[in-house]
Amino acid sequence: MTPTPWADPEPQPGDFDADLATIDPRFVGAHRGNPDAKVRIVVSIEGEDARRLQRLSAARGEKPTELIAELLREADKPAG
Repeated sequence: MTPTPWADPEPQPGDFDADLATIDPRFVGAHRGNPDAKVRIVVSIEGEDARRLQRLSAARGEKPTELIAELLREADKPAG
């Protein structure tokens, strides 16, 4: 089964063009961006995964959010 762009971990250029074409231009604005900006990611974890996150973070003496941030930083390091 071929993954959809919404679920594919590596979406390709053009994957969302059809979706973007349906957006009313009145609701689209350009922004130059801010190099000092922060991004907030909301994650929902339930069941055994939530219990596992609590257990791992407690064992490290960290908050769950600190553990998730650490995991993201580790995943971003080059292999080797």
